Amino acid sequence: MSPWLLVVASYLLGAIPASYIAGRLARGIDLREHGSGNLGATNTFRVLGAKVAAPVMLFDILKGTFPVAAFSQWDNTGDWRWELAYGAAAIIGHVFSVYMRFKGGKGVATSAGVFAALAPVPLLVGVGVWLAVLKGMRMVSAGSILAALAVGIMVWVVPTRMEVRVLGMAVVAFVIFAHRSNVGRILKGTEPRFGAKKEPQATVAAAAVTADAETAE
Repeated sequence: MSPWLLVVASYLLGAIPASYIAGRLARGIDLREHGSGNLGATNTFRVLGAKVAAPVMLFDILKGTFPVAAFSQWDNTGDWRWELAYGAAAIIGHVFSVYMRFKGGKGVATSAGVFAALAPVPLLVGVGVWLAVLKGMRMVSAGSILAALAVGIMVWVVPTRMEVRVLGMAVVAFVIFAHRSNVGRILKGTEPRFGAKKEPQATVAAAAVTADAETAE
């Protein structure tokens, strides 16, 4: 199969908005209108809780892992650099989803899925940093930023291909850029903390009723 077609397929797979679908199925709401407005697992947790967010996170991770691991077996090129292209396309798809008018999440979970296939040891270090920061600061955004930095450093410590290192640095830069508003709130001390009270269920329920009414019309 043409690797270019597989790059497009990687993008389209990455663009599948799991959190949007979960919001519609679980409460009949559009998550772009609630919480942070991002279509990612963190906002899903904030608005809809862990039971809904867990499968969303798993799917977002697999969106990164599957193209890298599977499509490289289908392109018949033997060129591992296409793996990087598939992973990058999946991340871009998640962040700029064609299904959601090019709006999506921040790409952290999908990036983790990509590095699970390309550089598992740096990813494990990143996950450890993320968990430690989450436990200590209870800030998902801070954990994501520092975990990305850890992965970016570890790809230079652990023997790996130069192209993977370049991708790692690109992901670090993108994660920091995507979280620029979070950085401002962290410095001001206003960043939401993990485990804080999520969006009132009354608000979510009201939104669901409104959505039902609009559908009926």
